[in-house]
Amino acid sequence: MGQNQDTHTSTMASSTVENYVKQLYLLGQERPGELVTVGAVARVMCVAPGTATTMVKALSRAGLVRHFPRVGVRLTPSGERLALQMLRKHRLIEMFLVQTLGLNWSEIHDEAERLEHALSERLVERLDAFLGRPRVDPHGDPIPSAQGQIRARAAIPLTELPEETEASIVRVTRQDAEFLRFLDSNGLQPGRNLRLLRRDPVADVLNITLDGGHKASLGGKAARHVLVEPAATNTSHKPSRKPPGKR
Repeated sequence: MGQNQDTHTSTMASSTVENYVKQLYLLGQERPGELVTVGAVARVMCVAPGTATTMVKALSRAGLVRHFPRVGVRLTPSGERLALQMLRKHRLIEMFLVQTLGLNWSEIHDEAERLEHALSERLVERLDAFLGRPRVDPHGDPIPSAQGQIRARAAIPLTELPEETEASIVRVTRQDAEFLRFLDSNGLQPGRNLRLLRRDPVADVLNITLDGGHKASLGGKAARHVLVEPAATNTSHKPSRKPPGKR
């Protein structure tokens, strides 16, 4: 039975299926333990709810998800394995584009989206070795291992950092090009150290200073997407890459 299901899964693994299971995994990570609504799937995939429902039913027949009509959906173990394989490919490609080809981190997502469907597991393994087995991609997102294991560093949104506290930027969760260019212009990339000087709750603005003395201000809405590790919990672990600077 398991072998037949794996065969069915492999024959169905088109780029569309791979995109759906990857996004389902990411949506599930936002609210662990909860079902993902079909409406949320439709929004992230930029399709009509009816289209998302049809696809979810197809994924269910393939054994990649469990669908609870009018309630939500969750990945099965097979679906989660496929999602982690795609995340591994995507994030390794992004790392290669920045570290080896010198692209800016604000322009790599769409390229990785196209390339991830073409890479064989053998090529992915070679790419991982070539890059030195990185644990995170240029945005700080953890890269799953070949066995599907994923290790995320403990981090909090910058908005939760106490005033006069030092921290390291470890991850950026909003990755549209405009936002990443804004972070770039202020030196706010993973690997940089900062100190939160003051939080203005009325204006919803955080004032920070970065290593090197550069000062920056950003609103709470933006700061929620910058994850940091307070200095008290910051270990000797260093990123296995250079910060994603400009070309």
